[in-house]
Amino acid sequence: MAHTQISMYLPPDVNPTQAAIAYGCRALPKLNEELQSEDLLTRQKALMALCDLMHDPEHVYVAINIGCLESLKALLKDSNHMVRIKTTEVLCIMATHNVGREGFLKHDIIAALSGLLNDPQTACRENLHLAFKHLAQLPSGRLTVGARSPSAAPVGLHRAAGQSRAHCFRSYALIKVQHTY
Repeated sequence: MAHTQISMYLPPDVNPTQAAIAYGCRALPKLNEELQSEDLLTRQKALMALCDLMHDPEHVYVAINIGCLESLKALLKDSNHMVRIKTTEVLCIMATHNVGREGFLKHDIIAALSGLLNDPQTACRENLHLAFKHLAQLPSGRLTVGARSPSAAPVGLHRAAGQSRAHCFRSYALIKVQHTY
């Protein structure tokens, strides 16, 4: 007669850092709830799942409409460095889409991101500068980033003859990234 034996180990193909995502229209509202959780592991899993989902502009649109940007804005001030890094990564991915960039301007994400310019984590600052770079692709984003960034205010964006504003901002962003490290 065969006996059943239950293993105490996880199956080899299960990743404990990935969240179980709800299907259909319930996925993003559930992740938004998890972003507001008090449990650190729950927040980290939700951020990992959002990193995967935000590559689709339709998901970005839905996330903005259900209030994920406000939840992400609150997580930028989290005491855990991994939460801040993953939050800036999600925002950087969202900034690659036009709807995400417009959401940044509408929900004043730039001011919240500017608070991380002096973050001790290198990955956090890299994601921040990439998000600003993507945001600079919108004409209104260029003006807002230059006006709101505390480090950009005294320096300003000085253009040489024949240079476009986008070229000037890209150069400034690269100089600022190299100078920060």
